[in-house]
Amino acid sequence: MKWFVYSNKYVVDFGNHPFRTTKYRGVYEKLVKEGTLREDEVLEPDMITLDELLIVHTREYIEDLRNLRITKRTAYSEIPLNKEILELFLLACNGTYKASLLALENGYAFHCGGGFHHAYEDHAEGFCYLNDIAYAIRKINLKTLVIDLDVHQGNGTAHIFRSDSNVFTFSMHQEWLYPIPKEKSSLDIGLEENIDDEEYLKILIDALDNIFKKFSPEFIIYVAGADVYYDDMLANLSLTIEGIKKRDEIVIKSAYERKIPIVVVLAGGYSRKFEDLVKIHSNTAKVLKEVFL
Repeated sequence: MKWFVYSNKYVVDFGNHPFRTTKYRGVYEKLVKEGTLREDEVLEPDMITLDELLIVHTREYIEDLRNLRITKRTAYSEIPLNKEILELFLLACNGTYKASLLALENGYAFHCGGGFHHAYEDHAEGFCYLNDIAYAIRKINLKTLVIDLDVHQGNGTAHIFRSDSNVFTFSMHQEWLYPIPKEKSSLDIGLEENIDDEEYLKILIDALDNIFKKFSPEFIIYVAGADVYYDDMLANLSLTIEGIKKRDEIVIKSAYERKIPIVVVLAGGYSRKFEDLVKIHSNTAKVLKEVFL
């Protein structure tokens, strides 16, 4: 059974940048080496066209990207704009969509990529040009819960679905951190600096309990950012590797127990030690498979 979406083409050069796309290959290779993942369980994304993104993004913005133009719509990004990087985002959009289809078929799927939640319908932001989460939601057209636990608020996703009652956006993030000002998600929980495992997990459990009391999703997208880690270079929370693994268990079990298909996307992670970053993301994949099997 295929449950893992990945492409070697996800590894591109962002230049001297804290976002290391080599993490994707690192996670894939670690899981294969440890026996969690077999080659026949992997599905590769397809290269889609920019026009297919018009279900999310405006034509003016798409034309800027097509022509690799630096404009008021593309200049908000903090990464270069070139053909190779743009193709990463096109592949990632299809990757999250393909993973969503696998999850609908089998109950769960892991996209070793994606989670580009800062991209708005009409402009780039952060390290994000195209919003793969929004693209997948629009394609599958189901009542969807986005559980965004990246350390940065999922501002682009929140804005895109701000008037869509079919999509519940939940973002739990560090409050006094990019983006400032923030968008309004269906539910935002802004955390103070240095919050530890115990306090974080209690807040998360309570939030999920409350969400499921008032919203009954047909599908869940879990944005499993690794940047809540205490040794992350771009944030100031204090979660341990074990605490993040417990976070993943709580989210994934909440889907499994309710029989709601779930797809996991990776989003950010900027730990000082590369091996820590790979371990955190790999643990998420292992938890996903363990819970469902």
